Amino acid sequence: MTIGEVIELLDADVLTPSIDPDQTIETICGSDMMSDVLAYIKKDALLLTGLTNPQVIRTAEMLDIVCLVFVRGKSPTEDMIQMAEECGVYVLRSDYRMYEACGRLYQKRGY
Repeated sequence: MTIGEVIELLDADVLTPSIDPDQTIETICGSDMMSDVLAYIKKDALLLTGLTNPQVIRTAEMLDIVCLVFVRGKSPTEDMIQMAEECGVYVLRSDYRMYEACGRLYQKRGY
């Protein structure tokens, strides 16, 4: 799946202007608990979360997460967006709840 497909499926707003819609996502994780993310995330991942604090960006950087999607219409601060850009992490925002966002992505997975 590509980031462009994620944007379309989740009706997401792009918060980082340098986004590459053709960037491939290999795995997807949905969690508000960064300890779960640390335990289960894999390479070239997308993280769906409603947690809006700098720890999310630091976790994404440490685990080489490609893209963050803030669900439930949550918005990261401008400082967080800037930090993500500096780390090369794309940031999106969706109004869908975590459950529906995960379901939409799971349904589209194609296997």
